[in-house]
Amino acid sequence: MDAIIDIILNKYQIFLLILVRSTGLFVITPIFSRKNIPNILKIGLAFFMSLIIFSVIDYDAEVFNDLSMVLLIIKEFAVGLIIGFISYVFFTSMYIAGQIIDMQIGFGMVNVLDPQHNVQLPITGNFYYILAALIFLTTNGHHLLIRALVDSYSLIPIGSFAFSNDLTTQMISIFGQVFVIGFKIASPIIATIFLANVLLGILAKTMPQMNVFVVGMPFKVAVGLLVLIFTIPIFSVILQHLFESMFNEIDIFMKIISKG
Repeated sequence: MDAIIDIILNKYQIFLLILVRSTGLFVITPIFSRKNIPNILKIGLAFFMSLIIFSVIDYDAEVFNDLSMVLLIIKEFAVGLIIGFISYVFFTSMYIAGQIIDMQIGFGMVNVLDPQHNVQLPITGNFYYILAALIFLTTNGHHLLIRALVDSYSLIPIGSFAFSNDLTTQMISIFGQVFVIGFKIASPIIATIFLANVLLGILAKTMPQMNVFVVGMPFKVAVGLLVLIFTIPIFSVILQHLFESMFNEIDIFMKIISKG
């Protein structure tokens, strides 16, 4: 331990850059960035993770001036931030699916407060997000995020990050994938509610004395919640596809930067 501390004191600039990249991951990634996790825990985890990475990666012992050091700090923070941002964007597909479902079953006006971002979120989307986070943790997805951070040093050495047109194209593609995944999650309930609306329309024509607006709302809520319960196994399969796509996009991001 003392030997590692001596090396850090002699090459503190390299350690600082590694710490900055690790911190960028904790700023926005879905699991580690939550406000209910104490900041001291995030700082300590980022520090010890940087300590481990510092002892296992290869780096050039170079002394940087003030201007180049500031530029390198921005680059390293951007690398960790983008890796965390990609994972965050894929998790937002839960909110997209939840918003679509809530509008269909009548929960469009019911929102819950997200303490992490201080915004109102759809109640079904929040349920899907929490469920996705639990499955992500139980399948050790957070370990794979940390592994992606470690692997980034072999593909993106310190100071080699640069924006490119390919990176912009990839981000646009990711946003498109997120909307598709959100629609896939919501599609069983959309189809069921569409059939329920058709049924209510037929009842309104055959039984004019029945107040369809009074009967229709609780009927759609009950049908929507029932379908939501029965589609949980399908949801886990979609989550597996989502996690694979997320880590695949992180890998593509690192390859794009390494080629640039």
